[in-house]
Amino acid sequence: MKKILVFDDDQDILDILTYLLTEKGWDVRSQPNCNDVINTLSEYNPDLIIMDNWIPDSGGVIATRTIKAHDEFKHIPVIYFSANNDLERLAAEAGADTWLPKPFDLEDLEKLLSKY
Repeated sequence: MKKILVFDDDQDILDILTYLLTEKGWDVRSQPNCNDVINTLSEYNPDLIIMDNWIPDSGGVIATRTIKAHDEFKHIPVIYFSANNDLERLAAEAGADTWLPKPFDLEDLEKLLSKY
């Protein structure tokens, strides 16, 4: 079973994504902050990451850069996820593999998941 790790500080979004992704056959873990992101990845070893932009404490850009700078985890695809109007630029700045705007369309999410 493929594993996905979702970082978002909105509990409703975490609950919705956990439900939707579990129904699609993913093993899902969620985090309401990006504190100690490397230890979190070490404990769970996900196949894919969904990263919110506005997440405590360091924020999605720094957390994604930390992941992509780490030799053991830089290969894990990161989908940058936000309602920010400048999402594409933020995703590029973070080093994310792709991005998905909030609110999201389930079909768009499924296309990204199947791509990675």
